[in-house]
Amino acid sequence: MKKGIILTGDRPTGKLHLGHYAGSLASRVKLQDEHRQFVMLADAQALTDNAEHPEKVRENILEVTLDYLAVGIDPKKTTIFVQSLVPSIPELTMYFLNLVTWNRLKHNPTIKLEIQHRGFGEDVPAGFMVYPVNQAADITIFKADFVPVGEDQLPILEQTTELVRKFNRLYKKEVLVEPKALLSQVARLPGIDGKAKMSKSLNNTINLSDSADDVAKKVKGMYTDPGHLRVEDPGKIEGNCVFIYLDAFATDVEKVAEMKEHYQRGGLGDSVVKKYLLEVLQALLDPIRKRREAWAKDPGAVMEILRKGTDVAREAAHVTMQEVREAMKINYF
Repeated sequence: MKKGIILTGDRPTGKLHLGHYAGSLASRVKLQDEHRQFVMLADAQALTDNAEHPEKVRENILEVTLDYLAVGIDPKKTTIFVQSLVPSIPELTMYFLNLVTWNRLKHNPTIKLEIQHRGFGEDVPAGFMVYPVNQAADITIFKADFVPVGEDQLPILEQTTELVRKFNRLYKKEVLVEPKALLSQVARLPGIDGKAKMSKSLNNTINLSDSADDVAKKVKGMYTDPGHLRVEDPGKIEGNCVFIYLDAFATDVEKVAEMKEHYQRGGLGDSVVKKYLLEVLQALLDPIRKRREAWAKDPGAVMEILRKGTDVAREAAHVTMQEVREAMKINYF
């Protein structure tokens, strides 16, 4: 028996990377056996800051779906769908916008950080400003019990809970479900350049689809301890990307612990540690690359998976929307 409903997804603005894998993709593969899982390609949300480049979003619909299939997300167990093709989502978003103030939206910590990260200044697209409300509609239209998130996304879920409670109270009917957070057990991976965030726009990622040669080049240039100039010098592991990635992906915990101790006392070079990390990453990524290459040979079949999944999502959302309209007394016919 499935334990509940999960809603998760990604903005299709580029190929997925190791940060996505550690933070959510690996857990989605496990969760699909335990829950009814909806995975959304959030193209409408991607357009909130890519409105001038819709081709970028369109191209990455296929790329991100290939990444999903490559890591083991099974379309027989998980409903993969395109957000913009589920019309009940924008309809519910519109009704939710009447239940939240502009002041509340401005003070959402996640939005404030994202605005700063994107350098909008005063020119914030209105669609971007209200996308937490759109996310609330995404979650509640499928009556999701659980939403996998990182700590930085908790304010979005809090706002969703506020909207659910206000809707149910205002319309005197328990139509919508309060979702619970499934917090990621892996801390956010830094970029390979040592910056706090791994980001497609910063070009500091290792993509799941990168070739073996590309991965080797990226690991070779990965940020370590800038003060570790000679092999015999003691090195720092705090903020050292190589050890952060080993903590995330290496299964031999004892070996990693030994390497940390050796590195800190001196006598272990960066090249040796990077060589081991490369072995770990190639072992992880090689089967993913092979599955991706196999799926990529038939893009029509991949798009058919999306079409069928979107049909399923559209019907599920339509059922909830009927209940919403009834509660709001706008079910005229």
